[in-house]
Amino acid sequence: MKTINDLENFDKPREKLLQKGAKHLKDYELVAILLGSGVKGKDVIKLSKEIVRLFESDFDTLDIEKLLQIHGLGTAKAAQIISAIELSKRYLIKQNKKITSAKDAYEELKSYGDKKQEYFLALYLDGAGHLCETKVITIGTLNQSLVHPREVFALAVENRCASIIVAHNHPSATLEPSSADIAITKRLKESGELLGIELLDHLILTKDGYFSFNEEGIVL
Repeated sequence: MKTINDLENFDKPREKLLQKGAKHLKDYELVAILLGSGVKGKDVIKLSKEIVRLFESDFDTLDIEKLLQIHGLGTAKAAQIISAIELSKRYLIKQNKKITSAKDAYEELKSYGDKKQEYFLALYLDGAGHLCETKVITIGTLNQSLVHPREVFALAVENRCASIIVAHNHPSATLEPSSADIAITKRLKESGELLGIELLDHLILTKDGYFSFNEEGIVL
């Protein structure tokens, strides 16, 4: 089992970072620095490359259980990776990205427009409209039992957000809202009013564009 110190000088991510800066490191090299060492049967570079492949295929819903599916990766190293991801997310909030329109929300979420499954997402905003967090609420065919207000608003309550925008993609590529889409929006709107957290909009996303409930005057 090789640690970073066992690697040849030109392969040492830590030395490369010190000499050239973090921006010059590949993704797996950054992960290798976080891990520090490999596990039995896998050196730190091989292990890091496996973790990066998991990032590339399933980053949106990555959790410690999924990381532990990598053979040989223990809870301590998996926890290091999840902690680093969560910390970086929290500090990215400080970039103060502002969402002031449906178009801004679409730009934030448009990568979900061509997903093969339906993703239901929420943008959480502070009182000035700055983006606090983006969260995948659920994956799968939408219905009212699957998209529960408790799951949508829990993070808003915890972080004292002032408002939210929800969105979901249509793999069928149609931008027309269904009756279920309208019912879900109405339910979330009413729940938000009870909590004092405003639902600003509901976007339907496709690879070609978006539909805004607010802009079209539906429910909101």
